[in-house]
Amino acid sequence: MHDVAITGIYFFFIALLYSTVGHAGASGFLTTMAMLSFPPGVMKPTALALNIIVALVTTIRFAMAGHFSWRLFWPFALVSVPMAYIGGGLAVHTTIYKILVGIALLFAAAHLVLRSSVAPDDAERAGYPGFGASLAVGGGIGFLSGLTGVGGGIFLSPVLIILHWAGLRRTAAVAAAFILMNSISGLAGYLQKGGAFPEHIAFWSAAVVSGGIIGSSLGATKFNSPVLRVLLGIMLGMAGLKLAVI
Repeated sequence: MHDVAITGIYFFFIALLYSTVGHAGASGFLTTMAMLSFPPGVMKPTALALNIIVALVTTIRFAMAGHFSWRLFWPFALVSVPMAYIGGGLAVHTTIYKILVGIALLFAAAHLVLRSSVAPDDAERAGYPGFGASLAVGGGIGFLSGLTGVGGGIFLSPVLIILHWAGLRRTAAVAAAFILMNSISGLAGYLQKGGAFPEHIAFWSAAVVSGGIIGSSLGATKFNSPVLRVLLGIMLGMAGLKLAVI
C-alpha cells in the first residue's frame, strides 16, 4: 500500500499542475508510471481513466468561468472521438508504445515551454479555423490520443496557440473538453477489446479529483507561473527522451 500511496501523491500534484492550464495530466501520469516501471498494460488504462476524471473537473471549472467555446470545440471533437475509439482498441508492441509515449511527452515538454512565452492578450488576435482543418487536426490527434493513452490536449493546445485559433484560457477550456471526450472514447475502445481497470484506480481517482479541483480553480481565474511550466516541461522532456531514445 505504501507504493500505491506514494503514486497517489504524485498523481495529486500532477493533476493540480496540469489542470491549471486545461490539461488532465495523462503525460504526467505516464511519466510517473514509466519512472516507477509500471507495465504498459497498466499505464494505458490508468492514464485514460484518471484523464477522464481530471478533464471533467477542469472542463466544468473553465466553462463556469466563461472560457469555453462550443463553436471552436465541436468540429475537432466530431472526428477525434471515433478515431480515439479506434486507437484505444489497438494493441501496440511494448517498444513501439514506449517510443510513441516518449514522443508525446517531448511534444508536451515543448508545448509547456512555449506557453511560458505566450502573452495573455493573444486572445484578441485569435480567429476560428476552417471546418476542414478542424476535422483533419481532430481526427489525427484523436487517433494518437487513443493509441497512446494521452488525451490529446498536449497536441491540440499548441496547434490552437501557434495558429492563433484561440487565446490561453479559451485554449485551456477547449483542450479540457477535447481531452474528456477522447479519453472516454479511448477507454471504451480499450475495455471493449477485453481490457480491465487497474487494481488501485479508485484510490488514485480520489487523489486526482482533489488535485484537479484546486488546479482548475486557480487556472480559470489567474495566469500561472511561467517558471512552473518550464520546470514541468523539462521533467517531461527528460522522461520523453528516456522512453523514446534510450
